[in-house]
Amino acid sequence: MHRGVRAPGPRHDRGVNSAPTPSRPAALVLALVAAACAACSSGRAPVDQVAAPVSSARPAAASSVEPPDPAEVGANELGLVPVLMYHRLVERPVSVYDRTPAAFRAELERLAAENYVPVTATEYATGRMDVPAGRHPVVLTFDDGDPTQFALGPDGVPAPGTAVAILLEVAARHPGFRPVASLYVNAAPFGSADGSVVLPWLREHGFEVGNHTLDHTNLAAAGDAGVQEAIARGQREIQRALPDQPVTSLALPFGAVPANAELARRGAADGIAYEHACVLLVGAGPAPSPYSADFDPLAVPRIRSQDATGQEAAFGSSAWLDKLAADPAGRYTSDGVPERISHPAARGGVAAPAFADRVTAY
Repeated sequence: MHRGVRAPGPRHDRGVNSAPTPSRPAALVLALVAAACAACSSGRAPVDQVAAPVSSARPAAASSVEPPDPAEVGANELGLVPVLMYHRLVERPVSVYDRTPAAFRAELERLAAENYVPVTATEYATGRMDVPAGRHPVVLTFDDGDPTQFALGPDGVPAPGTAVAILLEVAARHPGFRPVASLYVNAAPFGSADGSVVLPWLREHGFEVGNHTLDHTNLAAAGDAGVQEAIARGQREIQRALPDQPVTSLALPFGAVPANAELARRGAADGIAYEHACVLLVGAGPAPSPYSADFDPLAVPRIRSQDATGQEAAFGSSAWLDKLAADPAGRYTSDGVPERISHPAARGGVAAPAFADRVTAY
């Protein structure tokens, strides 16, 4: 599987490709956490009792507290970041892009156990990842706005068995594992008519809603005007449901890069201007640190979520998470200080010039 393009074909895999975390009264958060913990003692936490998303922002340390020693926590903020790609969750997969709910839950449990902290695509691309010392960012992305990813039940909470519900349940059991993700939508997201209910729920709970074009357009086959029209129409549809929310990232349908790649990042059509912090590909390996000289906002690679066996499993998430675990010094590990970018000199990483004054090599 190549890094960029998945050949267009029947969309049988349609289902899985920053909004700031809202402020909530402390009493409500504590009550939700207590409810989630009580439910966890009997097994799976009910979706309506899980904690609200925990903000990635942490209080500033007191002046008397020494910042973490980068060497002691094995910090490498020029290391690799897994950006995982999901489509549908189904009990009987029919495509390599499908996952079962059980496999998805197991992968989240693995990420939590290995000290990963979810961040959104825009948080990653802009370097606004305030991850605790010794832990690693991971970006969870979902393509196509399939109802198996997210749906609201009659009670107004995520339907059991959907990806968002499972993520909330896992996060309730693992403090610090933020229940956030980036979801890339087309027309009629998550089986709704217009997204007017589901998209605001996602935004209010800390999830990012990103553009996947209105009609899942193959941008490599469109001219410059067609590329801009497809992206602008997708943004317009999102902003009808989220009128005050900027759309700051794009997942390329089929991973197909337009001939003028810059138009995937910024452009305009029909009076609608768009600009993205990052543009996501389809495959097939971990992404560079946003602080690295290797980071390209027009071509952020993703890793398809996949078991250790099957078609092109060597490029899937099970294989890549194994590789990152086997070489912990090569993956992104936070130093716990947002203003500092630490990395081991022996690894030879090179920071982008814009971040050179923040870099500490040890």
